Amino acid sequence: MRVVIQRVRHASVSINGEVFSSIERGMLVLLAIEDSDTEDEIQWLTDKIVKLRIFDDENKVMNKSVVETKEDIMVVSQFTLFASTKKGNRPSYIRASKADFSRPMYEKFIRTLELKLGKPVSCGQFGADMQIELCNDGPVTIIIDTKYKE
Repeated sequence: MRVVIQRVRHASVSINGEVFSSIERGMLVLLAIEDSDTEDEIQWLTDKIVKLRIFDDENKVMNKSVVETKEDIMVVSQFTLFASTKKGNRPSYIRASKADFSRPMYEKFIRTLELKLGKPVSCGQFGADMQIELCNDGPVTIIIDTKYKE
């Protein structure tokens, strides 16, 4: 699994010109899944996300987690995070899982994140043509790949 996490002041997902979901302050998590991903990686990654200290404390130091600040999380599936540009100029998405594997993993990821966060998580619509609007706060952008656990 690979995620791009953006600390946001607000974010929304629109489909066909209509707002599908939105959040105020919190995290926008773009998620890509590959065939070798397991439920263990869901557990590890969701733990990392809810404990990631990227929100300011009273001294303006990034020292608080989304759980501590009670901020929101939005998760959007984005297979293009596994784009390979090694050959030519047209990206290859061969590492990204097909929907029959990635949709249930995406749904399990969201349910697991909700349990650890203690409240509902907003999300996009799997497989839809979505427009994402966000105000990146900081900017703070973090990339995590479960293969490297960095």
